[in-house]
Amino acid sequence: MKDEGNNIFSIFDEILIKKDKELKLNQKAKVLWLTGLSGSGKTTIAKVVEKVLHEMGFLTQLLDGDNIRAGINNNLGFSDADRQENIRRIAEVSKLFLNCGVITINCFVSPTKEIREQARKIIGEGDFVEIFVDTPLSICELRDTKGLYAKARKGEIKDFTGISAPFEVPESAAIKIKTENKKIEESARELVDYILPLIK
Repeated sequence: MKDEGNNIFSIFDEILIKKDKELKLNQKAKVLWLTGLSGSGKTTIAKVVEKVLHEMGFLTQLLDGDNIRAGINNNLGFSDADRQENIRRIAEVSKLFLNCGVITINCFVSPTKEIREQARKIIGEGDFVEIFVDTPLSICELRDTKGLYAKARKGEIKDFTGISAPFEVPESAAIKIKTENKKIEESARELVDYILPLIK
């Protein structure tokens, strides 16, 4: 079978660019990539941040692990290869939102440095904002509303990050949000205060 890649002709150099969309929306687009253990508070914080930004007049899009796996990535499992493909697709979708001038808030465990660097490379160094939601495993387990940690401890879920699969702590996150002994609103405010100068 011949290489069909030769029949793909990109039009990226012929269409409106990110800057055009940003001027229309009066904002600077970024991809905010929240990483952390399951139950660390990524999505809960992101929902508050999105609401605050929306009320301030910013156009945003929140992408969450469960929602993405129920839709565009519903054919993927949790093998190393599938986890990598999961993040690759998310990064490509995020780049589309980015190019439309939209501030995209992503909530994904993305447990390894390699996976996060893959996303950074696709999205672009200048537009990828890595945010480490730093919550101790013990607290994540206490918050385990889905019962996932309990199942992982019993061996019912294989390769579960933090239990039977590693989580590599980000070494170069733009910001670390420590959630222990903090209200969700405090963590969200900390993140909003950090990103506002980046998106105005």
